[in-house]
Amino acid sequence: MTKYLDSINDPKDIKKLNINELKDVALEIRKFIINSVVKTGGHLASSLGVVELTLALHYVFDSPKDKLIYDVGHQAYAHKILTGRKHLFSSLRQYGGLSGFLKPHESCHDVFAAGHCSTSISAGLGMVRARDLEEDDYSVVSIIGDGALTGGMAYEALNDAGHAKKKFIIVLNDNAMSIAENVGAMHSYFGGLRATAGYIKLKKEVALSLKKIPGIGKFLYRRVDGLKKRIKYLFVKGVLFEELGFTYIGVVDGHDISKTIRALEKAKRADKPVLVHIHTTKGKGYKPAEKDPERYHGISANGAKKTSLLTNSQVFGSKLTELAKENKKIVAVCAAMPKGTGLDGFKSEFPNRFYDVGIAEQHGVTMCAGLAASGYTPVFAVYSSFLQRAYDQVLHDVCIQNLPVIFALDRAGLVGDDGETHHGVYDISYLSHIPNLTILSPSTEKELELMVEFAVDLKKPVVIRYPRGYFSRDYNNDIKNILEWEEIESVKKVTVIACGVHVKTAVEAFKSVDRPFGLYNARCIKPLDNKALNKIAKHAEKIIVIEDNSVIGGLGSLVEGYFSDKNINKHVYKMGVPDRFITHGKVNLLNEEINLTSKELIKKVLEYEN
Repeated sequence: MTKYLDSINDPKDIKKLNINELKDVALEIRKFIINSVVKTGGHLASSLGVVELTLALHYVFDSPKDKLIYDVGHQAYAHKILTGRKHLFSSLRQYGGLSGFLKPHESCHDVFAAGHCSTSISAGLGMVRARDLEEDDYSVVSIIGDGALTGGMAYEALNDAGHAKKKFIIVLNDNAMSIAENVGAMHSYFGGLRATAGYIKLKKEVALSLKKIPGIGKFLYRRVDGLKKRIKYLFVKGVLFEELGFTYIGVVDGHDISKTIRALEKAKRADKPVLVHIHTTKGKGYKPAEKDPERYHGISANGAKKTSLLTNSQVFGSKLTELAKENKKIVAVCAAMPKGTGLDGFKSEFPNRFYDVGIAEQHGVTMCAGLAASGYTPVFAVYSSFLQRAYDQVLHDVCIQNLPVIFALDRAGLVGDDGETHHGVYDISYLSHIPNLTILSPSTEKELELMVEFAVDLKKPVVIRYPRGYFSRDYNNDIKNILEWEEIESVKKVTVIACGVHVKTAVEAFKSVDRPFGLYNARCIKPLDNKALNKIAKHAEKIIVIEDNSVIGGLGSLVEGYFSDKNINKHVYKMGVPDRFITHGKVNLLNEEINLTSKELIKKVLEYEN
């Protein structure tokens, strides 16, 4: 039983409380989030860090009339609690339950859905322009983290928003950068001063008065204006935002509710773009998360199965580190996730050959192209769904020049609890048509390790796509040539072509039927194994392709296209991800929902056999 939280079902409910009561609500929310996330898993540290900020936002603004746009949504748990979804938290990130991110279909308070960083300012500016076209008067507030500001899209949006000079509020949630003591007071002083109408009016009046002085007015104005800018560059941390056209308020202690409310109220009164710089502590209120926010960024449920096995990410990272000991030209690159991509060991072993570019995938790819053009072998470890942001750079900057950049595409296929924004089910579709690019899809640890070794030696652009988690241990494959498909079972009337994680699905099906079917491990997606395909076309009557990519543009489509080009009349039944976005939930449940299981494969094989 809580003193306040049980009676809060709408943001309007907190507007009745005083500051001391809001502080108690913050403690109750933190306790509730910790207890919930430990049971269900989820993004803990980021949500704990913005509890007071979220309370202040809903206290000052009137959601959903006023639009609150969270970048990504990792930090949205307190927002969801305050907007009537507290009772759903037992289903957080569970199949059919509450999403871990913002979803407009869940609530009218979730005005924009996003899964990648650096998007909230662009989305917010779009809503600002829509508001002004409608001649409406609501506030638009984009909440963005300092990490998301490493993404170039955020600066493109800042530049446009500053130029537009529209009433627009950006809240910079800074949970990493320290505030220098020697300029802390100046920050508070200038932040408060700039937010007042009097200061803005005074600046205009001084400028006009100086310009009116006969003869030397314009000269004095330029001198004073130049001096003002020099002083700002020396002392004011927010000068970048000022130069972009924003009124800067900060730095504000984001865990002091009263100060945060006052800063937001000042921003709300302004009639131009305002940036409110809030400083918070990631994991606030939970000591383990405060000490190690990266570890507690996303946690598993307390009932999650423990294992001593290496994840696919760790297998990749370990192999790359081993190769780098002998090959001094290997360098590793990631986009803000060294641990998540398995590169933390490489980073420790070779700190001078490791580069974390931040949440800036486009920049990361082209930087790798520059390294490759200079004689190095860069390996960019990145999640499949995040490489989508850098498609143009992969095509133009790497593949047109045929540069030896290796893309270690982690989280290929369905990833589970994070849902549709994170599923890596489109990479074959958006990469396979690019010339000069080799695409590999391992089905075992051994294949993954050999593919990393192969890619380093190939000296051409290579993608290695592998799923989250662990590979099966009950399938030992034969590897003679990475570019050749493995014939697990020779061609039969019905022959199955499987790739990646679904080689295991096909092997399970094979072991469960009385009449064996032909089975191939298509470990090389591009180039296709023409020899194997010709053999299959010659002897098989029915062909089934099973994969963890979209059926549109996936391996099945490539096989179908090959037969069409060769005038081979063969129907290909494609088992893959259907043409719709897949929700969140455990991978096995999602595979059942979309009929991508050994049971469904057996059903199709038996149908074709009869």
